[in-house]
Amino acid sequence: MPTVPAESVLDAPPRPPLSPNALRRIVRDLAERPERWLHRVRLSAEDRWYERLELAQDYEVWLISWLPGQSTGFHDHGGSRGAFTVALGELEELALAGPEHGLTVRRLPSGSERAFGPQYLHDVRNTSPGPAVTLHAYSPPLNEMSRYELRAGGLVRTATEGPEQW
Repeated sequence: MPTVPAESVLDAPPRPPLSPNALRRIVRDLAERPERWLHRVRLSAEDRWYERLELAQDYEVWLISWLPGQSTGFHDHGGSRGAFTVALGELEELALAGPEHGLTVRRLPSGSERAFGPQYLHDVRNTSPGPAVTLHAYSPPLNEMSRYELRAGGLVRTATEGPEQW
């Protein structure tokens, strides 16, 4: 799968971000073509394994594998829109739906898709007994992510990371 060099993406004029539904189509189409990504999957006992598959001017795609017990922790996407699909296995997503709705927990079996806007915060985790594989798309490409802790009063930002930490 060809990847655009980061330098050429950075030199290009900015494009408007893709919609969450457009990103959902990208990950769905890619999930339906495992010959493009399945051979790249690795499993890591230390932490989730991930690899960027595509980098374009207005979006990027990541491949992530999850062993049982691995999770992202609560995080945002630095203002990027996003979508992901569970290509293999099963995951669980925790999200805050606002003060009036509280914490939402969703079971995400294989084939599940999620799409979200730029202000979305969630925690994705593998609570199943087997590994899982997901495909994620973000627009614009991620340039930072903030991490949060869930406390009695709500989410508290604990760190902000840039691409150099991924």
